[in-house]
Amino acid sequence: MHNPPSLIHSHGLWLPVNHWASRAARQLGIPLIIHPRGMLEPWAINHKSWKKKLAMAVFQRRDLDSAAVLMATSEDEYQNFRSLGLELPVAVIPNGIQLHIPAATEAKPPVRVRKALFLSRVHQKKGLLNLVQAWATLQPQGWRLQIAGPDEGGHLAEVMAAARKAGIETAIDYLGEVDGAEKAAIYHAADLFVLPTFSENFGVVVAEALAHGLPVITTQGAPWAELVTHGCGWWVAIGVEPLEVALRQALALSDEQRVAMGERGKAYVQRYDWVDIAQQTAAVYRWLLGQQTKPDNVRLD
Repeated sequence: MHNPPSLIHSHGLWLPVNHWASRAARQLGIPLIIHPRGMLEPWAINHKSWKKKLAMAVFQRRDLDSAAVLMATSEDEYQNFRSLGLELPVAVIPNGIQLHIPAATEAKPPVRVRKALFLSRVHQKKGLLNLVQAWATLQPQGWRLQIAGPDEGGHLAEVMAAARKAGIETAIDYLGEVDGAEKAAIYHAADLFVLPTFSENFGVVVAEALAHGLPVITTQGAPWAELVTHGCGWWVAIGVEPLEVALRQALALSDEQRVAMGERGKAYVQRYDWVDIAQQTAAVYRWLLGQQTKPDNVRLD
């Protein structure tokens, strides 16, 4: 191989490309970093678990054990690595987001329909059926529930069927898959962000929503306890009733109170600037290559 790499940083698990990356690192005798990206979270392992067990027995465990370091995006993900018996060094580095966000082109008029936004994959893991049930119980006047993101595995049909059964189909807008300026505009137009997920290793959309000045409701399936400590959102148990309680509180706030929460969120989320995340990651690379001492974000315990 001409100009072989000095190390390999593999993102994800289970797929042949991840296994090939691990094999290449062993063959070349270079350090391997494995970044599972949530694929070792309990919910993820239990989803189609027989396939995961087979892959783990055939190749995945060996690949994990051959890594020089694992990367976790949160303290929760780090703890999940240890609970699986993985004793490798772990670098705990969060995901980053784009923080240089243009201001909204128009101010929100005082008389308008308010919007609660879900933006993520439309997938059973994201808890949308719980959200539909909670929204159906509340049926808030002057609010619409917006759902944006790609439909995976036909789950959107299941969600909308549940909405029809609950009699709230006309209160829900599906916006489709969005990106770039269109996604930014949807964030700017919203008044509240909701991610009722069963499991997230990080939850980039939570950070994006905070960066756009939205108060956030998410579950304890995502590592966002600091929403509460920083006064910018709700971090609730997984399920319909806790979600309903948080929604009731959020919808009862004045616009001014929600804006104040959003401003606190914008200040808090500055720690997730991509520039800083890149510098932390580069420090791990240099450590593995013997160019510097172990960074503080690498855990050996």
